[in-house]
Amino acid sequence: MVNFGTKIRALRYEKHLTQKQLAEQVGVAVSAISAYESGSRYPSYDVLIHFAHIFHVSTDYLLGLDKCKSINVSGLNEDEISIITQLVDLLRQRKG
Repeated sequence: MVNFGTKIRALRYEKHLTQKQLAEQVGVAVSAISAYESGSRYPSYDVLIHFAHIFHVSTDYLLGLDKCKSINVSGLNEDEISIITQLVDLLRQRKG
């Protein structure tokens, strides 16, 4: 579980969630979120799956097995998905 705590903290910041808000969504104590983020404790499988759903990432991403972060486009129509794809391509071109 490489950098699990760092990933959870970064994802939580991206969503503008406090540890308390995340704890409520997952159904754990705030102290558990703090322990996960500090790396002194690791979540159960159920909590890991909750994190993946909340942050729209794979459990493999959270565990450091997959370096690719995905974007959940469910609920968007084909035109909206196309716009997002074009934006990603444009950003990649600017970096390359």
